[in-house]
Amino acid sequence: MLSKTKKIKVLCLLIFVGLAIFGLSSTNRFIYRSSAASTGPEPAHTGAPGETTCTACHTPNAGSGQFSIQNAPASYTPGQTYQITVRHQTADTSRRRWGFQMTALAGVTPVPTFANLNGSTQIIDGSGGRKYIEHTLQGTFGGQQGGAIWTFNWTAPATNIGAVTLYAAGNQANNDGTFDGDQIYTANVTIQPPAAAPSHPTAFDFDGDHKTEISIFRPEPAEWWYSRSSDNQVRAAQFGATTDKLVPADFTGDGKTDIAVWRPASGEWFILRSEDGSFFSFPFGANGDIPVPADYDGDNKADPAVFRPSTQTWFISLTTGGTSIFQFGAPGDIPTVADYDGDGKADIAIYRPGPGEWWIQRSASGILAFQFGNSSDKPVPGDYTGDGKADATFFRPSTGEWFVLRSEDSSFFSVPFGASGDTPAPGDYDGDGKFDFAVFRPSSATWFVNRSSAGVLIANFGLNGDVPIPSAYNR
Repeated sequence: MLSKTKKIKVLCLLIFVGLAIFGLSSTNRFIYRSSAASTGPEPAHTGAPGETTCTACHTPNAGSGQFSIQNAPASYTPGQTYQITVRHQTADTSRRRWGFQMTALAGVTPVPTFANLNGSTQIIDGSGGRKYIEHTLQGTFGGQQGGAIWTFNWTAPATNIGAVTLYAAGNQANNDGTFDGDQIYTANVTIQPPAAAPSHPTAFDFDGDHKTEISIFRPEPAEWWYSRSSDNQVRAAQFGATTDKLVPADFTGDGKTDIAVWRPASGEWFILRSEDGSFFSFPFGANGDIPVPADYDGDNKADPAVFRPSTQTWFISLTTGGTSIFQFGAPGDIPTVADYDGDGKADIAIYRPGPGEWWIQRSASGILAFQFGNSSDKPVPGDYTGDGKADATFFRPSTGEWFVLRSEDSSFFSVPFGASGDTPAPGDYDGDGKFDFAVFRPSSATWFVNRSSAGVLIANFGLNGDVPIPSAYNR
């Protein structure tokens, strides 16, 4: 017969075993996992290819909240750092703790360059080179209602590796310390690769990185100053004379803009080679001509050229050989040379201020004429839409507005950017193959650039009295 002490031990054992069996078989989850992942989940819970989401641990309930990835660029510039935001939003007042995890992949290749900006996020390692950024305990914002925001940095790959997708999963929790009753969401956003580098030189690109440089010409000492977009280093050169006309272009075909001037009194050209700093000169044109250098023959070298207003005659010294001479225009016309048909060759073109007419002798498609603008507008043609064709465009000094006639379908749009007194200085400042609206404000020597892929840039560069080099061909 068992002793009283032994009977008690046996009874306790039976109760423990019974509870264990009940807990293991109960649909009410008598046994809970220890606690929710308030200090951050394990890797591989973003919903990316080959991964689960937070539902691997949490029992999700349907919810009406939102979970989003914000501020991701439409396309990336290699090596550039972007500030990314992950956000929860909800009107459900029972949500009182928040979490997320994100990774970045190009296909299945990790793009792991995240960086914390504060103590609300942390970076952890996963398998296969994947890295994750996720909340910390501080970054769960315990007790907070309405939502949560995390902001951190992501740096684009150093080279073009194709489209990159950010994958994220998020938890809007009820803060009860368990895995039950939470709401799980996922989000992803794809960042496109940079546009292919143009096959032809970029205007006013002194370092060959396919980006227009912020640059000025200081007339009195005849100095050229430019801030290289490739490394932000400032370069300067003394070249030319105060009364010379600026004619920067890639005359040597190395993909870099050469510092160059045309001397009206003698009709001479002076070109400083970007390759080695040597220079050469030659006569072409006469006093009274307007210099209009461009690549008229499609060999990626600028051809010296002039427009003679007195006779509306064009003279083009082709680098492929020979001189082209013909008449196009009328008295008072303004030359507006650009590649309007996208064949890689500059087209002879004029803007007629009185009626606001454009006349274009397209090298591949014949003559095109239309009315767009008025007598006080400044023609600033360029490829603003990225289709490889120049768009007829003008800047209205009185209002600081830009008007662009799309080459794709002849529709137009306008953008307010600048103010009366500003000098328009458009170019491709972010290297995405599209011209950007830009102005130089002489009174404060301030540049305002509305970059199509990288946002607005405001920079002080130059002095009052300087001439912005990207305005060299504005008439």
